[in-house]
Amino acid sequence: METQDYANALPTKRRHKSLSQGLVESISNNIKNGILKPGEKLPTESAIMNLYDVSRTVVREAISHLQAAGLVQTRHGIGTFILEPSQAASTGMLREAIVTVRDVLDILELRISLETEAAWLAASRRTEEQALALGKALEDILANKTEENASVNADVRFHLLIAQSTGNRYFVDILSNLGTTIIPRARLKSAMLTLEGSNSNNSSASYLERVNREHEDIYLAIQRKDPEAARAAMRTHLSNSRERLRQAQQRIEAPAA
Repeated sequence: METQDYANALPTKRRHKSLSQGLVESISNNIKNGILKPGEKLPTESAIMNLYDVSRTVVREAISHLQAAGLVQTRHGIGTFILEPSQAASTGMLREAIVTVRDVLDILELRISLETEAAWLAASRRTEEQALALGKALEDILANKTEENASVNADVRFHLLIAQSTGNRYFVDILSNLGTTIIPRARLKSAMLTLEGSNSNNSSASYLERVNREHEDIYLAIQRKDPEAARAAMRTHLSNSRERLRQAQQRIEAPAA
């Protein structure tokens, strides 16, 4: 598709949505309406920046969301391409299969081995632009303490940005295929994941504070380019997530008194 044709197809941005959300919606609608066709390459980052009058960080955040939704695939050094419907469906098969607490526990075991090394690589290789994008994702996590869905989306973006910062597209591919299922509270409410086992608002807030501190530790290590600290912070975060989820599973499976 010619860049000008693509520009003409873009709907007007809605002010109440974030720039990245508006960009995701526009590209998604263009895919659904056949304006962007399977196999077609998206315009370059620079072209999309000019068309939307947004920063490169916004474009990359939007592409991360589209990857997580299984709508596009980025081929390192080549570009980002629209997936065939069958491909998009297949990338979602793994997400759909993860339906139980046990499934999420198993995924956390995979993530511990995968993302600890991703954090090490990200701290070694990240660019200043990637560090800024990661900081923005952390800000969004911290700002959405009471909005579960928004917090989950920011959390997914945070981990995808770390994967992207490795410079290895296979880290991105794996996490993108898992989508929001990588985040335990996408399956269970925060209150159920508190170690206290209480459904009180205080317990939920305490849980989120702990998770947020863990994200901050990961970000700070990557920001200061400390690979060993980044690896340790990611392992701590994911191991704690596994323990919180394991205890939640015990409460769920416990026989009624």
